[in-house]
Amino acid sequence: MAARLLKDKGIYEFVEASKVLARRGVAVTFRVLGDVDPHNSSSVTAADLEHWKKTTGVEFLGYREEISEQYAQAHIVCLPSYREGLSKSLLEGAACGRALVTTDVPGCRDALEPGKTGILVPVKDSVALADAIQELAENPTLRRSMGESGRALAEKEFSTEKIVGQHLAIYRELCK
Repeated sequence: MAARLLKDKGIYEFVEASKVLARRGVAVTFRVLGDVDPHNSSSVTAADLEHWKKTTGVEFLGYREEISEQYAQAHIVCLPSYREGLSKSLLEGAACGRALVTTDVPGCRDALEPGKTGILVPVKDSVALADAIQELAENPTLRRSMGESGRALAEKEFSTEKIVGQHLAIYRELCK
């Protein structure tokens, strides 16, 4: 999970999903890239972060600039957000050929093709999140297939050139 550590990014559900899978005995490493934002009232607290570091197996790596290197080390990219614009972290994960797990909310669901490039789960549902992660963790063929399809989708639909072209078309239409 690469995100600002805000409550509405689904960090609580991500941590809870790690606990669910630990109780099930599923060997999965949960890693979080991102930091507490003390200037944002929606941020988790430093105390939350310290508590999770002591009581869960989640690895909190803090802010990182080398996101593509982090995705290269991952098998699944997860963002259990409550709401998004078009999620940059999901697009980056897809571009890196990683299967996605995210919530069925606007912005998140727009970054994937459900069942083909990733799995959608209900918002604020840590058990469904754990189930989806477990499904991909235990099925490397499906995980690789979704990652390859996600990469193809990212190249086709979300290239910089295509997005810039779409923005320019909107601006041209607005300036008529």
